[in-house]
Amino acid sequence: MLLIKGGRVIDPASGRDEIGHLVLEDGKVREFLAGEAPARFQGEVISADGMWVVPGLIDMHVHLRDPGYEWKEDIATGTRAAAAGGFTSVACMANTNPVNDSPEVTRHIIEKARREGYANVFPVAAVTRGLEGKEMADFSELADAGAVAFSDDGKPVENSLLLRRAMEYVRPFGYRILSHAEDSVLAGGGAAHEGWTARKLGIPGIPSAAEEVAIARDILIARQVGGKLHIQHISTRMGVDLLRMARRAGLDVTGETAPHYFTLTDAALEGYDTNAKMNPPLRGEDDRMAILDGIQDGTIDAIACDHAPHEAYVKKCEFAAAANGIIGLQTSLPLSLSLLAGGKVTPARLVDLLSAGPARILSLRGKGTLAAGADADVTVIDPEAEWEFGSADVLSKSMNSPFLGWKMRGRAAATICGGRVRHTTIAGVTANA
Repeated sequence: MLLIKGGRVIDPASGRDEIGHLVLEDGKVREFLAGEAPARFQGEVISADGMWVVPGLIDMHVHLRDPGYEWKEDIATGTRAAAAGGFTSVACMANTNPVNDSPEVTRHIIEKARREGYANVFPVAAVTRGLEGKEMADFSELADAGAVAFSDDGKPVENSLLLRRAMEYVRPFGYRILSHAEDSVLAGGGAAHEGWTARKLGIPGIPSAAEEVAIARDILIARQVGGKLHIQHISTRMGVDLLRMARRAGLDVTGETAPHYFTLTDAALEGYDTNAKMNPPLRGEDDRMAILDGIQDGTIDAIACDHAPHEAYVKKCEFAAAANGIIGLQTSLPLSLSLLAGGKVTPARLVDLLSAGPARILSLRGKGTLAAGADADVTVIDPEAEWEFGSADVLSKSMNSPFLGWKMRGRAAATICGGRVRHTTIAGVTANA
């Protein structure tokens, strides 16, 4: 048994936000105790005074690069970084090699994560075979193997009829299509947001409409067939507005953004910093503020870091030729905690965005809550910890982050997965290897 003592227990799923004690036993949450802590306890005790005790954080959009690109990242290193960042669960995208479009690949990911992982791993399988956008993958077989959703992330599903058929196929089973919303023709091979910074630096631009046209199309298809749709990495004002309109229309459409979209703008590209190159690209200040509005008013359902590790040589090159993406699992929590400043969000809303929301979207049973009987996945957060994110802190195999050298406030003090401590900075508490 494990007793987490004296922390502020925040569980949006059950409406709890109070000081108390949490008891974990046999991989499950046994009970919440108010008042005085037990005088005697037969088990390990973690003191969480001054800290938050929340349902294990869930990042529903990561690239673990395993199988096929293990020199960038693998399941062991990626989940170790996740645990250090406070995440007890991650959902990994299908753009591996081979692509996760077969039950064999899905099972490989699950089995390797059980052997080597520091966090739960939930595979997201491909919508189309080989991510080629031509033929649907076998959703039934993939779901039976353990896939929790379907996405061609990294590439859009540009064939509208195929996307419609995919939504129709998975709808009776309750699965969701996760959309990489991009009109690649409009994007036109651009490398940065089509704005003043790109023009100044001479970088080919990507218009906001390349994302927004695709979001609008996907929402209209979902409306036509009653499909379950999730919009990934929303980065523009109109993207937020389209999601808001879909919700007001009663559609089963959800959406996520990433910490870099509410923290940075395209000004971060000054000096041709390829560590700030991603897709969709960093946008302007008006877009950043709209993302914050969408977080505040409940339009955006989840924060997901889109962890995309790359080796140095594909970043240290001409800007237009550099690979897209940044690592984010260890910076997502502190960057998200910055939303508390000025009352932009409440602690409960923040926990919902990082835990309960992703659990709802992906229908992850036993996750995203601290109710009795739930899985013993718990994150203990020190919201006041001050630290600097340096290269020595990086647990990923890759270093592509625009946040290296940033002073952070708040971090995971302990990450407990299935009742086992997988990461901790609390003196006297030992993490399980």
